[in-house]
Amino acid sequence: MRKVLITGATGFIGRNLAEYFACQPNFEVYGTYFSSPPLDHPNIRMLHANLTEKMDVLRVVEGKDIVIQAAAITSGIKHVSQNPHSIIADNAIMNSLILSSCYDHHISHVLFPSCTVMYHSSNKPLKETDFDANKEIYPNYFGGAWNKIYFEKMCEFYASLGRNKYTAIRHSNIYGPYDKYDLEKSHVFGATITKVMTATNGKVSVWGIGDEERDLLHISDLVRFVELVVLKQEKPFELYNVGYGRSISIKNLVREIIKCSGKELEIEHDLSKPSNKTTVSLDCLKAKRDLGWQPKMSLEKGIRHTLKWYEKHAK
Repeated sequence: MRKVLITGATGFIGRNLAEYFACQPNFEVYGTYFSSPPLDHPNIRMLHANLTEKMDVLRVVEGKDIVIQAAAITSGIKHVSQNPHSIIADNAIMNSLILSSCYDHHISHVLFPSCTVMYHSSNKPLKETDFDANKEIYPNYFGGAWNKIYFEKMCEFYASLGRNKYTAIRHSNIYGPYDKYDLEKSHVFGATITKVMTATNGKVSVWGIGDEERDLLHISDLVRFVELVVLKQEKPFELYNVGYGRSISIKNLVREIIKCSGKELEIEHDLSKPSNKTTVSLDCLKAKRDLGWQPKMSLEKGIRHTLKWYEKHAK
């Protein structure tokens, strides 16, 4: 039995990972929670912790074999545009304490979910090596992007010391069960699901023109990647792209969600609202070559799966 700690186990990615690993016979699963109620699952041992406090981090990390750092303060474009600094400090503190504690406690494998905000806009899928530090990062992403890049490098640094194994995961836009569906802090997929499913006037609003394109990956495919990298990674450090491999424009995503919902809704464009006019998709050949991973859930199937979950669980 390998003891796996999933920090942020009450969040979107963390909860999906915790519930999946809790059903696997070879893992003893621990999860952290702070302000949200703990998960009620017979195979997950929940640990209360403030991950910005060093003693709390040391306590929950000690004795574990694998740590998946899924704890993060996240938000949607509206909040980040108005408060670009708001997600930086606590995330930096958490990541610093967790990575150093994992090194001190000889954790055998540490996984750090990064993201793709550091990539420049491109009409072709981008490889891990396509990030260019000399190219301008989109202004709304600047602080968060350099924060992520720094901790990717810290994973590589700790791995170079020869005690632990680290994985940095540049995942694309993840969607599915337990995502945020409130309109203040949700990302585009969750916000659109809510707008479509709660529409009462026959209309749904899209921020901006909707030409920007996103690579959307269902959470089940990300969870499967994490399991494979835990089982198969051999090198001390690896950086992987994990995405669907194709992008879809926001306006076409809205159309697809409306179609899958079975509703008849007119799309309105609110040009007064912020939008990030970038196009990003991921080349995930490295993950396929090294681990045999590739996405299985089509976007249409993923949308229908998410709509069913939303109808059952949304309050």
